[in-house]
Amino acid sequence: MMQYERLGDYIREVNVRNRDEKVTNLLGLSVSKEFMPSIANTIGTDMSTYKIVKKNQLVYIADTSRRGDKIAIALLKDYESAIVSQAYTVFEIIDSNKLLPKYLMMWFLRPEFDRYARFHSHGSAREIFDWDELCNVMIPLPSIDRQHEIVEEYETLSRRINLNEQMIQNLEATAQALYRKMFVDGIDKENLPDGWRMGTLGDLCKISSSKRIFESEYCDEGIPFYRGKEISQKRNGEQITDLIYISKLRYQELVRKYGKPENGDILLTAVGTIGNSYMVQNEDFYFKDGNLVWFHSFSMKGSNAYIYEYLQSDLFKNIVSEIAIGSTQKAITIQSLLAIRMLIPDDNSIMIFGKLATSLHRSIQFKHQENSKLKELQSLLLAKMGNLKQKSYG
Repeated sequence: MMQYERLGDYIREVNVRNRDEKVTNLLGLSVSKEFMPSIANTIGTDMSTYKIVKKNQLVYIADTSRRGDKIAIALLKDYESAIVSQAYTVFEIIDSNKLLPKYLMMWFLRPEFDRYARFHSHGSAREIFDWDELCNVMIPLPSIDRQHEIVEEYETLSRRINLNEQMIQNLEATAQALYRKMFVDGIDKENLPDGWRMGTLGDLCKISSSKRIFESEYCDEGIPFYRGKEISQKRNGEQITDLIYISKLRYQELVRKYGKPENGDILLTAVGTIGNSYMVQNEDFYFKDGNLVWFHSFSMKGSNAYIYEYLQSDLFKNIVSEIAIGSTQKAITIQSLLAIRMLIPDDNSIMIFGKLATSLHRSIQFKHQENSKLKELQSLLLAKMGNLKQKSYG
């Protein structure tokens, strides 16, 4: 087995300040371990005190108590230089011929590292994973050539994932363009084609919520329980984290009484982050009452695809802002959704659109599934790093 080495022997802290204020690109860190543009209000702020981070240097936030058991840490890859908060710790690898920055970042991506960092954090008001603790991390250190191979394998998967994500965006844009071409651009609502009319969303489907599930009914395993967060993750093809479950027996009881979303039905987030929609695949789940509403029992063949693309349109986004209620937390009601005025084309037009859009949606679904498998392979690759051998990777 590969011998573990103390990380502190291979890294050093960097503390270079933006004294001349030449660097203006301010970045923050996310729990997904990526840099992101900072949203901090910097008007009137003295930017000369901010820390400079350069390409292939790393940054982490020592405070681990407010990030869902994850440590915010990232490697700067996409910029030559940037500035970060004075509260962040910037560090670099002493000799990249012994330890690759990307290889080290892969080690930090492992869930085991998050658990390690949380376990070794200390403090009362805030729990801190300090520099000394980071230096005491033990990592397996294969030859530099082997590190290059491992990084390349991981990045090959990443490139494929990114390509699929671009294809998904193109397919979604194509579906939306088709919707606009057939039902928006050039349509005169005062002189509609034969068989077309103005009506309401309620003319095309039913909209329901679910029976309330109390926290006392949550389980560690069983049938997945979707809230707004999970639906937003599924909508974006992300891996769902921290799933809640209800018992299979309770689920079967609820389905008998209230039914369940079927393939092609639509869920919409209705509280908090409102307006995110997801077309249901062949899957068993239950969903949180109020947070999500369920579009089903469609009146025409293909009208689910028509409604789904309508929910993606700018027109619907504008309407949502008008019908949303609440000040602290926005919400939309089933009654207000059912009453939305909208164009209702003839059966044949909706059926033709449904066939075309469904084909696009299937391609999108396939790409999401492929990415899910690729991310599983990445997770396996990261997991295997803790069991490295010098000449083989098994």
